[in-house]
Amino acid sequence: MKILALETATEACSAALYLDGGIIERYRVEPRRHSELILGMMASLLDEAGVRLGELDALAFGRGPGSFTGVRIAVGVAQGVGFAAELPVLPVSTLAALAQGAYRQHGRERILAAYDARMEQVYWGTYEVGSDGLVAPRSDERVVSPEAVEVPTGGGWHGVGAGWKSYAATLSARCGEALASVDGEALCSAADLVLLGAAAFSRGEAVPAAEALPVYLRDRVASVKGG
Repeated sequence: MKILALETATEACSAALYLDGGIIERYRVEPRRHSELILGMMASLLDEAGVRLGELDALAFGRGPGSFTGVRIAVGVAQGVGFAAELPVLPVSTLAALAQGAYRQHGRERILAAYDARMEQVYWGTYEVGSDGLVAPRSDERVVSPEAVEVPTGGGWHGVGAGWKSYAATLSARCGEALASVDGEALCSAADLVLLGAAAFSRGEAVPAAEALPVYLRDRVASVKGG
């Protein structure tokens, strides 16, 4: 299986190439240069591996939630490259990829992922690691005020993501004794996103490039409220 992934939803810009279980990555924290960097990162990975774009099985991309501009960059590149190379795409949650990174780097198995959604809200997702070493959601992702986040039962939960940096006191108070640690500096990485993308590909979840769509969550809330 050969899958190329791109992630631009947070301050970090990254691309990763999955080659039958092995992963190579390009990663830089350059908040305002994602559109300049991402195509070069992708090309560099393919050159290093000696793989042509048309030999890939699919493209994975961070579909949000996250920075509006950053998510649009990932969607635009996935659509453009997917159309040009006639490749299917794999939309992957950036909150899930953030949680996967907490497991990969620190062995966290219960994760409360949060991005700052502005407007005194956070993008919130709760995840647990399964026997396959991949995170699975415990609840629906949502955009919500820090005072109203849903806290799963049990203990040993680890907070990760910039939402914990922006609203540390409120989120910590909300989670109480269920919270074991906090990492407000954690950023999303294509290396984690591509793992989730590969699993999605194996499940038959790839879609045509035209269906490379963003998820903002706030739009979803407005749609539900509007009926």
